[in-house]
Amino acid sequence: MAGPLFDEGERWWIEQVDAAVRGAGFATFLPHRDNPPKTADNVADIFANNVAAIDRASIVVASLNGVTTDDGTAWEIGYAFASNTYIIGLHTDWRRRFDDEVVNLMLEQSCDVLVHSLDELVRCLEGWSPPPV
Repeated sequence: MAGPLFDEGERWWIEQVDAAVRGAGFATFLPHRDNPPKTADNVADIFANNVAAIDRASIVVASLNGVTTDDGTAWEIGYAFASNTYIIGLHTDWRRRFDDEVVNLMLEQSCDVLVHSLDELVRCLEGWSPPPV
């Protein structure tokens, strides 16, 4: 799961996405749930945990809502793309910054598929099979 986690609304939303993904039969890694609370002493461990979770992932589901995509989410998408991990972008926000793109073209083109609702995400996951290597 990739997405901003900085306020209660963002955490609530990503937890809804996480529940939908788990409901479709996938195990998930949710950073604010599966890491210890952040302190000055453990940020390197949290970073390593997040990278390891992407390394283990078959799919990264990235919440792309907001006027701009969260910078940590953008990094996770880039890392997943470079690792040849399948990426599903989830954009339910009606605001658009670009005429011909939903989000920044580098992020949009990194996603294997872009969905616009939790129902569409679940349908995508239910029909998903790993792409040929």
